Amino acid sequence: MSFESVKQFFQQRGKEDAVMEFEVSSATVELAAKAVGVIPARIAKTLSFEQGEGCLLIVAAGDARIDNRKFKDTFGMKAKMLAPERALELTGHAVGGVCPFAIENPSVKTVLDLSLKRFDTIFPACGSSNSAVQLTCEELYQFSNAAQWVDVCKDWA
Repeated sequence: MSFESVKQFFQQRGKEDAVMEFEVSSATVELAAKAVGVIPARIAKTLSFEQGEGCLLIVAAGDARIDNRKFKDTFGMKAKMLAPERALELTGHAVGGVCPFAIENPSVKTVLDLSLKRFDTIFPACGSSNSAVQLTCEELYQFSNAAQWVDVCKDWA
């Protein structure tokens, strides 16, 4: 159902041709890179963190890792990832397919990490563990309803 809602989300925005569904898993950065045929860094992974009663989604490049100090300085809290069942409950997407699209829960906030900006296009998941969509960073910002660009990752520069 999650993939279908994301697919419909992109159909409504005229981007249905950019949505890809694979016969193989794309649940990890490495698997997604292999399925899409790109380097792992171009996979836009969506990480979900506790934030009050809701959650914070951070979309970052596949080769980037959360820097705990930058995270705390930016958000004023310790980085604590959501349990898989809580991520599904809040976002409507299961781990392996979590993405910032077609989320109706107002307690979910999305931000994008600067690690993505070095690429012309990136590939976030589409709500399932065997899907992706090719977007520019500007399209990702628009379609994800991102609140802002942040610098909370390391090991990518």
